[in-house]
Amino acid sequence: MQTGAVRERAATLSREPGVYQFLDGDRVLYVGKAVDLRDRVRSYADPRSERVREMVRRAASIDVAVTDTETQALLLEANLIKRHQPRYNVRLKDDKSYPLVQLTDHPFPRIEITRDPDPGATAYGPYTDKGQLETVRKAIREVARLRGCSDHKFQNRDRPCLDHDMGLCAAPCTGEIDAAAYADRVELATRFFDGETGALAEPLREEMETAADEQAFERAAHLRDRLDVVQAFHGTGGDAVIDTGGSRIVDVLGVAVEGDGATVARLHSEGGKLVDRDRHRVQTPARGDGVPAILAAFVAQFYAERELPDTLLLPEPPESDDLRAWLEAEGVELRVPGAGRESRLIDLAMKNAHQGPDRDGAARALGDTLGIDPPRRIEGFDVSHADGREVVGSDVVFVDGQPAKTDYRRKKLPERNDDYANMEALLTWRAERALAGRDERPDPDLLVIDGGRGQLDAAQAAIEAAGWSVPVVSLAKAEEIVHTPDRQFDWDHDATHLHLLQRVRDEAHRFAVQYHQTLRDDVSTVLESVEGIGPARRKRLFRRFGSVEGIRAASEAELLAVPGIGAETAAQLRRRL
Repeated sequence: MQTGAVRERAATLSREPGVYQFLDGDRVLYVGKAVDLRDRVRSYADPRSERVREMVRRAASIDVAVTDTETQALLLEANLIKRHQPRYNVRLKDDKSYPLVQLTDHPFPRIEITRDPDPGATAYGPYTDKGQLETVRKAIREVARLRGCSDHKFQNRDRPCLDHDMGLCAAPCTGEIDAAAYADRVELATRFFDGETGALAEPLREEMETAADEQAFERAAHLRDRLDVVQAFHGTGGDAVIDTGGSRIVDVLGVAVEGDGATVARLHSEGGKLVDRDRHRVQTPARGDGVPAILAAFVAQFYAERELPDTLLLPEPPESDDLRAWLEAEGVELRVPGAGRESRLIDLAMKNAHQGPDRDGAARALGDTLGIDPPRRIEGFDVSHADGREVVGSDVVFVDGQPAKTDYRRKKLPERNDDYANMEALLTWRAERALAGRDERPDPDLLVIDGGRGQLDAAQAAIEAAGWSVPVVSLAKAEEIVHTPDRQFDWDHDATHLHLLQRVRDEAHRFAVQYHQTLRDDVSTVLESVEGIGPARRKRLFRRFGSVEGIRAASEAELLAVPGIGAETAAQLRRRL
């Protein structure tokens, strides 16, 4: 990205906390968190080091997610880094950069701050302010009197240590408290870190009032300061919990409708923690009205091949009795919150939906240069074959600069060693399906052809003959020259709109080659099953007959004319093929 594009993208962002990602296509280069998304992203227009400058230069787009608090952003950042392992991230790859608090897996659990939780421990965080976390840990120890000592100090004691004398530990090491009573104290700490501020704040307040009544004003002031930290802990960044109903997996959906399309944002939590989020651009249904119809269509399609959550929070009831019945049968609790904490989660999902997919300068620059509206939906085409054999065509789709893989299509084409004719056949197939209404996908804003002027002319001839009116360009490899029907462009190698076309072109090529290799593998598998047909004889067969169709059509005499093919082998070939 150029620095101007970074500034343009930053200007569209809110000043709320959140997470940002620098992307190169669907590859994540860097993940970061921000207290103010606009300011933080804008800072990358003036890179602080050569490493950051290189990362910005390689990036093609910036994606963001809004959160309620800095700690939610931190936790989401940690999970995204762990999931994607971005090349330019250094911190958090080993999950040790930010502090957590853990309750160890002992008969008498120990509470401590750590960056590397023990196996089996119950850990909370990460947190941004270690000083604040230390104050909270001390407050818990004063109220619940949980142990903080090592196993070495805990074992083989015959009298309590100094922590007991100071009122910081109940001394389970010497039997001053039994396991059941100690478990109740651990439960108080658990309730607090799960989000119940009053579990710790109320005992502190009572102790503070008692100290004031006894005119122990210094002690009361100390408790007052500690109470302030405890009460602020969840409200100003400590609260990263998203689940309120005890469910293991919760998804929260928000919808933003824009013209004939909509953006659906999904917040995903596991074990009560926000761990992922994504956004999806969808077409508004032809039938139905507004958000309920969009939600019904999205939920049915999105979760058809994905694991369903335990709980699904929606801003409005979906417009489908069948969908609600299906979710109920699958054990999914569907809720439409009206107020309270769950309602605030819906608000957060709605904020992310209104952020929309990334629309930085790439699409706008591309549209301005080509003299068309910024293309939000782009389809890329390529053809792959081996000397005219196993000819296939690919049709990939990018929406708002990101691959929309559910809309990918592929086509087996007639076998001929003519790239121009193959491309014309592929575009004829696409155009005729669109005009006949046999393709359920919306028409694209731009077609991108992998190839040079010849491939472009073939594609243009096909869509003009069909009467399909869609702008088309081609992009050849190596030279990276962009051809249109009436001119050509040689853009700077770091132009964001060139990067967008390159991503579409490269993905179309990858998808075509993958399909071609699949077909060749299928053929090889059939031939390998015939006794007496090894690699050398397979090559001879393909050299003589060109394809599996040619081998299938060959007569027995023609097969026997191939060196190494005897009567028994020829008979097996004819039976198998």
